[in-house]
Amino acid sequence: MLTARKPSVWRKRYDVALDGQPVTTFDGTFWKGGGAFTLDGRQYQVRGSFWGNRSTMVDEMGGEVAAADRVGRKRWTVTSAGQTYEFRRASLWGNRQDLYSGGRPVGSVNRPSNWRSDVELDLPGVPAPVQIFVLAVVVAMWDAQAAAAS
Repeated sequence: MLTARKPSVWRKRYDVALDGQPVTTFDGTFWKGGGAFTLDGRQYQVRGSFWGNRSTMVDEMGGEVAAADRVGRKRWTVTSAGQTYEFRRASLWGNRQDLYSGGRPVGSVNRPSNWRSDVELDLPGVPAPVQIFVLAVVVAMWDAQAAAAS
């Protein structure tokens, strides 16, 4: 399980751990839901579209590693290395996003507390860089939804 903890309410930074072991820090930007992280010596950059409905992740050479489409909709997808991961919003009122495979839920992205900005990702079979990309996309989506509600 991948967990992300936001050490400060003033920054868009998340300390990311995989099975309890720190692996990276995702430094988000305030514009367009982007950010960057380094994992296993490779640098990745997340870029959001102007409208916020598409995001991409590129490596240090500028090659696209993953893309998320229809972000913010009830159903949205992440594509990486020829594999498509389908996500669905679990509830109209909640933040939980479920990962589906073969028409059934197999994983989730969730905020375990309404009082903290921590995020838990249980995405079996999804490579770690793609999981961190999903983290970035979901956090940007939640931030946009919160801004629209206020």
